[in-house]
Amino acid sequence: MSSFVDILSWLLLLTGGFFCVTGGLGLLRLPDFYSRSHGGGVLDSLGALLTLAGLALQADHYMVVVKLAMIYMFLFVTGPTAIHALARAALLAGLKPRLAAPVKGGPQRAAGGEKQPSKS
Repeated sequence: MSSFVDILSWLLLLTGGFFCVTGGLGLLRLPDFYSRSHGGGVLDSLGALLTLAGLALQADHYMVVVKLAMIYMFLFVTGPTAIHALARAALLAGLKPRLAAPVKGGPQRAAGGEKQPSKS
């Protein structure tokens, strides 16, 4: 049973590390501030959850598990709150999101969001 817990723990640790590294790459590769903050925030929370769950499986004492759970609760509340505050401050400062260019030959939208009538 101990080897099963060790394998599961290492699987969680490696998966959590993968998500954290992927979030870091997203911060470098995504096109604008809002995409970067979303990618980093979501993957960081998931990576922290998986990493702390893997550490909890390795813990010998229940107090370590309680402390790891409290650390995750702190990260779960403060991470998205900080990302939201940064995104809101950027929007209020006038930073516009980068929008995708319309697809050539695709449906064109009017200002209200309705489809424009076709010309055929």
